[in-house]
Amino acid sequence: MGVYLNIGNSGFQSARNSDYVDKSELIAVINQTLFTERRFSCVTRCRRFGKSLAAKMLNAYYDQSCDSRSLFEDLLIAHHPSFETHLNKYPVIYVDISDFVTRYKDANIMQHINEDVKSDVHAAYPDIPLQEGDDLMALLIRIAEAKEQQFIFIIDEWDAICREFKAGTKVMDDYVNWLRRLFKAANSNKVFAGTYMTGILPIKKYQTESALNNFTEYSMVNPGRLAGCFGFTKSEVKALCQKENVDFDEMEKWYDGYKLGSEPSIFNPNSVMQALWEGRCRSYWATTGAYDAVASYIQMNYNGLKDDILRMLSGGRCKVDPTGFQNDMSVIRTKDDVLTVLIHLGYLAYDFDTSDCYIPNREVEGELINAVKYLNWQ
Repeated sequence: MGVYLNIGNSGFQSARNSDYVDKSELIAVINQTLFTERRFSCVTRCRRFGKSLAAKMLNAYYDQSCDSRSLFEDLLIAHHPSFETHLNKYPVIYVDISDFVTRYKDANIMQHINEDVKSDVHAAYPDIPLQEGDDLMALLIRIAEAKEQQFIFIIDEWDAICREFKAGTKVMDDYVNWLRRLFKAANSNKVFAGTYMTGILPIKKYQTESALNNFTEYSMVNPGRLAGCFGFTKSEVKALCQKENVDFDEMEKWYDGYKLGSEPSIFNPNSVMQALWEGRCRSYWATTGAYDAVASYIQMNYNGLKDDILRMLSGGRCKVDPTGFQNDMSVIRTKDDVLTVLIHLGYLAYDFDTSDCYIPNREVEGELINAVKYLNWQ
């Protein structure tokens, strides 16, 4: 086992040892993209919506260094035709960008990421020569050619650098170039059977184009085929409440309200599990982000933003156009940008059919009320 390559299945094992809601249908969707033009996927959801757990699940499923059959044989994916085809068949690189952001806050962070991952990969393939000046991609190309084997690359918290460093800085430019070097190079399709990135923000735009326009994106605004793979559906929460003898109606008031694509009712999974553990409903949102961060956005009051926030606190809805947002929390230019940020952070829900945003539930409403109090709005 390595630090970044073939790290094993212990992360998902911990989840299976706890109360686990089966979200393995995600694997079936990703399996269909392998070795195709859709092999590059980016899934973004707000905090505490199960992104990292899903990444660990994918790692456990694909990682060739372990036997994960027992972790999946009672899940939905075990009945899918692709289950046996890809189970534990690939070398998997798993990188959590937030870990590097925590350790390295200087302008050389990209050098640390490239060198650390490259060293770990080379340790697993010592017979492949590492030439002077090689970056990670150069080594991966050489391994793929020599071993006739392709990698799965999983990046968790892909946007951690985007949230830590502002647009236009050297770190941001280096990071985007590193991603492009890996996933938009001429040899990318030869090196990677599939790539999966997850985070809060969709892939950053430069002008109107995504920095990685070969990725298929599944976001809070446009979740596509993965709408039900993150968060809990109404039927899943009903089953949990029945098992734990908890009032479903109260759970629904507190944590429901997100409409993701074809799924009309999605609950915040972290808050649901916390409420089941404690045996009572209350706000657990404070652990996902402080209300003063929200206040910094809504106090901008672009073009009547204050009135829209108050309207939504009164139970109303507001129109929003999320298409102009640059997917960068430091680049906020309009009211629509502010509302779109709040959607990606989970403070607002988005209805794709009507282009409306609204406050999803009592838990989030309380956090927005705190933000309004913080601003001393009358």
